Amino acid sequence: LRAAAFWALLVHGTPQDYYETLGVSRDATEAQLKRAYKKLALRWHPDKNPDSREEAEKQFREVAEAYEVLSNPQQRKSYDLHGRADGGGFPGGGGGGGFD
Repeated sequence: LRAAAFWALLVHGTPQDYYETLGVSRDATEAQLKRAYKKLALRWHPDKNPDSREEAEKQFREVAEAYEVLSNPQQRKSYDLHGRADGGGFPGGGGGGGFD
């Protein structure tokens, strides 16, 4: 997932907005997320788009990534707080020492 998010950042220049990708509001229910995902997954499935397979694969991956994050309560909460599913920040970054 991190690689996909990084790729989206490189390609688009900005992080992918998962809510926008699925066409749902930020307060969408699980049922609304699932419905939007199914609709878009069918629309962009590469087998259904043989004439534009490369674009369909790209869109299909973005839709799947968005649904993967937003359908997981912990990842969604992290995404809503930090704009990233993994919580952001740098690995191993501890707090600094206090001033005396």
